[in-house]
Amino acid sequence: MRDLPATPVLVGLVLGGVVLGLLGSWGWRSWRKRRARRRLVHAITSIGFEHLQDVLVPDGNGSTYHIDFLVLTPRGILVVDLRDVTGNVFGGDQMTDWTVMNGAARHTFPNPQGALYDRVAAVKAMSGQVPVEGRVVFTRRARFPKGLPKWTVPVDALRSEFPPADRGMFQEVLAQFREGWEAVRAEAAPSPLVKPRPI
Repeated sequence: MRDLPATPVLVGLVLGGVVLGLLGSWGWRSWRKRRARRRLVHAITSIGFEHLQDVLVPDGNGSTYHIDFLVLTPRGILVVDLRDVTGNVFGGDQMTDWTVMNGAARHTFPNPQGALYDRVAAVKAMSGQVPVEGRVVFTRRARFPKGLPKWTVPVDALRSEFPPADRGMFQEVLAQFREGWEAVRAEAAPSPLVKPRPI
């Protein structure tokens, strides 16, 4: 009979331990996701001097386009359409839809090149003489067993195509591209269409 009062205490300790374990596990996963997101953003933005993230730009017809990243690089402005899919991606320049196969799961999404061209054209219309390029950037979870379509790049290869900016060139590049970049910055607005960030 003397041991009975200790039972609620023991149950409380066990439940408390379970709750602490669950909270610790959730906190660890959350921290890892945030760290992975920061690394992904850094992998994209470190190739340039300045950037805008998740913005709307005018399309020239009274509407707007959402753009994931605009990066001011030594080559001009880079428009980044970030894609996060898991599995093997089969796509081509002339294909209407691209297919993702992940084990038994299969789904398609519209060829992103046309939308990228539209976004690049919209930014060019604002930036004057500043060169504008575009890339569809895929996270590490996507693989292209049949090769990469035009203007498509894995995030890990972005730095080889656009070597990280030499900070010593910042003033020179900014002087060359300032007017166009500032025009884009002035027209861009925060986007309510923020995509969930890949992990």
